[in-house]
Amino acid sequence: MARSESAQAPLEAYVARSVSAVRASAAASRHSALVRVTHWIVTLCFFALLLTGIEILISHPRFYWGETGTVLTKPLFQIPIPSSRDLVRTGYGYVLPDQNGWSRYLHFEAAWILVLTGLLYGIFGLATGHFRKNLFPTGADLSWRTLSATIAGHLRFQRPSEAEARSYNVLQRLAYLFVIFVLFPLIIWTGLAMSPAFVSAFPATVNLLGGQQSARLLHFVVTLALVLFLVVHIVMICLAGFWSRTRPMITGRTGTSKERV
Repeated sequence: MARSESAQAPLEAYVARSVSAVRASAAASRHSALVRVTHWIVTLCFFALLLTGIEILISHPRFYWGETGTVLTKPLFQIPIPSSRDLVRTGYGYVLPDQNGWSRYLHFEAAWILVLTGLLYGIFGLATGHFRKNLFPTGADLSWRTLSATIAGHLRFQRPSEAEARSYNVLQRLAYLFVIFVLFPLIIWTGLAMSPAFVSAFPATVNLLGGQQSARLLHFVVTLALVLFLVVHIVMICLAGFWSRTRPMITGRTGTSKERV
């Protein structure tokens, strides 16, 4: 009887360790596979769109408001850089290399991949409750005390706590919601409003914005807002610990406290 009990002891200890390991693994889970995959696809698409968008902008770095705008029209404002086309007056005596052809093709392809990926993420977020559980702030989060404390911490460049590695604070939640439900829909809408084929089928998309040149200007402004978000996002990741914040978006887990030591 004593031998039987002693033989069972290692087995019970092994089972207990296995159960503890599974629980610890589940507790450390941070991002689902679909969230991670869509995050990196969107990241790659955004950088492709940003690069090609700059090349497209160089061909005509002037902005107008309304339906039309040409080299003979006084611009609302212009970017102080040389153009890649001789006919566009920018005040410089030379032009930059013209990369407008391949830039437009890659810009449109990356844009459609981004749209399809965004739709997949949106459907997943609604179907699984991802937005409700991980992004929408609670009433306590929106209290003045919580908001002021979080804002003050960010202004002092205070290093986030370990608890924030497993959840978003209220400013992160609001920022992500603004990007997902405001800036990304706007960037897609204004982009489609500059497509002659799309506008011919759905003219209201450009009419509501005031014209194609208005859509182009708004597209540029929203792009600047997204770039600003990206810069702040990267700075906060570096401040909190680059690998400790990047690892969950790669592996899906935050890691154990032993790994972080």
